[in-house]
Amino acid sequence: MPVLKRHRTDYRGVYFIWGQSTAKGNREKIFYIRYRKEGKAIDEKAGRQVEDAMTPAKASRVRAERISGKRLSNEERREAQRREKQERQAKQWTLRNLWEEYRSTHPDTKGIRSDSGRFKIHIEPALGERKFEEIVPLDLDRLRINLLKTKSPQTVKHVIGIIKRLSNFAITKRLCKGLDFKPIAPKVNNLKTEFLTEDQLKALLKAIDEDIHPHAGPLMKMALFTGMRRGELFKLRWDAIDFERGFVRIRNPKGGVDVSIPLNEAAREVLESLPRTKSPFVFPGRDGGQMTDLNQRVRAIKERAGLPKDFRALHGLRHHFASSLASSGQVDLYTIQKLLTHKSPVMTARYSHLRDKALRRASDLAGELVNEAIKKMEKEEKTDNVILL
Repeated sequence: MPVLKRHRTDYRGVYFIWGQSTAKGNREKIFYIRYRKEGKAIDEKAGRQVEDAMTPAKASRVRAERISGKRLSNEERREAQRREKQERQAKQWTLRNLWEEYRSTHPDTKGIRSDSGRFKIHIEPALGERKFEEIVPLDLDRLRINLLKTKSPQTVKHVIGIIKRLSNFAITKRLCKGLDFKPIAPKVNNLKTEFLTEDQLKALLKAIDEDIHPHAGPLMKMALFTGMRRGELFKLRWDAIDFERGFVRIRNPKGGVDVSIPLNEAAREVLESLPRTKSPFVFPGRDGGQMTDLNQRVRAIKERAGLPKDFRALHGLRHHFASSLASSGQVDLYTIQKLLTHKSPVMTARYSHLRDKALRRASDLAGELVNEAIKKMEKEEKTDNVILL
């Protein structure tokens, strides 16, 4: 291959050759730099005129940085990358190491903190030092069986889910081999639908009215009257409420897409009774910021109302909202799905049995009405016959 002509520039140690653009094939300058480092002569590429937006001045700065050691030479950079690759390949990807790598690449959210606790308590003691690619089905079978002796199926499912995610992470990042089998997680019946009796509801509303906290009671009423999720209520801002047209805009819900739900009169009264502050949030937390926790206060209201221990103070009210509509027989499941902002009708299907009961009651009532009409007709016919005789 012929040696291309070198063209000098106004900068010491910087020259260029004419080449072709890798993108469009047009003629462009390719800049090179020459310098000595530790007695060794180095001649290397600085960059392309178009692709790298390289200029003689910029190439001169690159040259100065490499002479001073602020920037590695191309050869040094390639060597560093080679060593890093070797170190990564040589690293023992135990479950602990893999989790630490996974943890460092994810934002510090509530979910990742919960998973950190599960890993430290349930996975690390049993499998933390094991190489991930050496994990076999029996290992996870033992982990699952042992945990189920003291933990709920839901907790165990979360634990197995962490290992599944680590496998996908290892494969995606090419750190090591992932699992070559599908981990078995326990089946969880999470279709619990909480419903308050009339007396329980009265006791709850009484406890709410007697509570002195400015936000706990109103927030519980909003969950009861609208079916909104706990997180949606915590994030609710005043500018998301359209009092004039009667809608509440739920931003970034669990389903992913912003939606609007109707603002009924009961919810409107709750909102209008709240004091307005400088905070943009309807239920502000400390210093006017977004609220992050209210469990202690709502739990106290629930206990004063004498509700069952397993009734969830906020999520249970969302269930009661949906259950009341389904059992009324006047609202179809599609409408309930939209009010609950369920992304899929599968989640709303848990209320179908209540809807079926309402339809059955309506059908029974229809049958009774028809029977009463028949009996009335038969009675009238008997009366007419007696009169004719």
